[in-house]
Formats: sequence, C-alpha cells, structure tokens
Amino acid sequence: MSAQPGRGRRIALFVLAAAYALAGVAHLTRPSGFVAITPGWVPAPASVVALTGVAELAGAAGLLIHPLRRAAGIGLALYALCVWPANFNHALNDIPLGGTHLSWWYHGPRLALQPLLIWLPLWASGVIDWPWRKGRF
Repeated sequence: MSAQPGRGRRIALFVLAAAYALAGVAHLTRPSGFVAITPGWVPAPASVVALTGVAELAGAAGLLIHPLRRAAGIGLALYALCVWPANFNHALNDIPLGGTHLSWWYHGPRLALQPLLIWLPLWASGVIDWPWRKGRF
C-alpha cells in the first residue's frame, strides 16, 4: 500500500479505529457480558476478556500509525477470527445479556457478518487489495 491510502481505506481505517477503541473500552470497563458469552473451554475468561480489550485498543491505535498499520490489520483480523466462537456460544446457548435474550434476528446477521470483520481490517490496512485492484480505492 502506498504511504497515503485511498479515500475508502482512510474512511475504513478511522471507522475501524473508533469501533475497536470503543469495544476495547467496553471490554475493560463492562466485562460481564463478554465473560458471560465466553465459551467454557476458554481458561480464565475474565483475564482473556481484559486482554481482548487491550488488544482492541492496541489495534485501534496501530491502524492510525502508519508503520504499525499492516501489523494492526493482521492482528485485528486474527482477533475477529478468534472471538467468533464466543459469538457462536452466545447464539447457540441463548445467553442473555443484562437479562435480555437476543433473537436470531440479531445472532444470524452477527455471525454471518463476522467474515467481513475479518476482511475489513486486512483491506483497510493495505494487507490485501481483494476484491479491488490496487489503487482503485
């Protein structure tokens, strides 16, 4: 990727950075919902949730720092892949958050869109150009 990403990538970088920064703060300040959906096979769920919050904050910052951008994109894509089991656990076991059971109108799109959350940081950070040719966006 060139030193200056195209407009689409710049927008995606800032949107992702803001979203991951907010998610990171949420993981650190309100961890109970995240701990609740963590699969039982994950050791020390509270610690893992705290570490995911730190990872989200680091990834958000890394997207905005050019020398770290590609590493942050790869890291956030891997992060999105690694948390997918928690989303499946949440859906399949109908785990309530704050006493509220979320329907498949929430879970279905959430699970189906996870590949987009894996792809987007890779594209925004310039790790990949797929499905567009280099320089088009």
